[in-house]
Amino acid sequence: MRNDSVAASAQKILGQLRRVVVGKDQVLIWVLATILARGHILLEDIPGVGKTTMALAFSKVLGLESNRVQFTPDVLPSDVTGYSVLQQSTGEMVYQPGAVLCNLFLADELNRATSRTQSALLEAMEEGQVTVDGISHPIPEPFVVIATQNPTGAAGTQLLPDSQMDRFTVRLSMGYPSPADEFSMVMDRQKGEPMAKLPQLLDRETLIAMQDAVASTYMKEAVVRYIVDLICATRSHPDILRGASPRATLAMAAMSKAIAQLQGRDFVIPADVQTIFVTTIAHRILMTPAAEGRGKTAEQTLRSILETVKPPSLI
Repeated sequence: MRNDSVAASAQKILGQLRRVVVGKDQVLIWVLATILARGHILLEDIPGVGKTTMALAFSKVLGLESNRVQFTPDVLPSDVTGYSVLQQSTGEMVYQPGAVLCNLFLADELNRATSRTQSALLEAMEEGQVTVDGISHPIPEPFVVIATQNPTGAAGTQLLPDSQMDRFTVRLSMGYPSPADEFSMVMDRQKGEPMAKLPQLLDRETLIAMQDAVASTYMKEAVVRYIVDLICATRSHPDILRGASPRATLAMAAMSKAIAQLQGRDFVIPADVQTIFVTTIAHRILMTPAAEGRGKTAEQTLRSILETVKPPSLI
């Protein structure tokens, strides 16, 4: 698939999604870029701002088989990964697929689940498979997890493990709509539910072709070094207790390629890296207690790193 085809298809997809998710264009672009980069999305926000609606809209427009689990403390790991049952007629154990075996898995309020259940997603997100009773079961492609979580400290929530946070490509927040957008949202629903009118624009094969086009986007060695320099800067910054992992480096490269393709280019420029740096890395680093005491945030620190690490000059 040509890069202009990726950009043109993306614009059609975004145009349909805007009918359901009003006034959140930048969030829609981030989610679409992450899907094209074969990544996973964490949406952190208060309830009721449209996180679940957006996820379901993406699954419908992209033609993806989707499953949803509303996470509560009594959800078991087997609800996610599946389980084996004894078939009495043959005496063999038969695998019953869990909810995660789909194309788009919506993990609603993930941080209300127990740590054991949260960890059930780790293998699926990293390796595209689940292992039950020692047998691995592949998850169909394409595969993306869109997880929502309530803000830390909300009733009934607990922190996600660091290893799981690192597997989310981006962490996004939708926030409240503007008064004008909220007015439009109500008026649009006077004519019927917009979700019911969303068309399917892609099939799974077409989406995989778009993902392959993103993966093959050209990246010069100088741009790769720039990504590595930015990541290394997070590991030596005095305000950062724990810097970004090598997994974050790969995520930055994939997201830079996706942003380039959405802009109609088949090559990455430093500006693409700068665009995705904060959103891709902020949830992966741990600030020092002293920096937090001064009110320093991860986002502010990463923006200061962008100002100090010199980008390459591409001629």
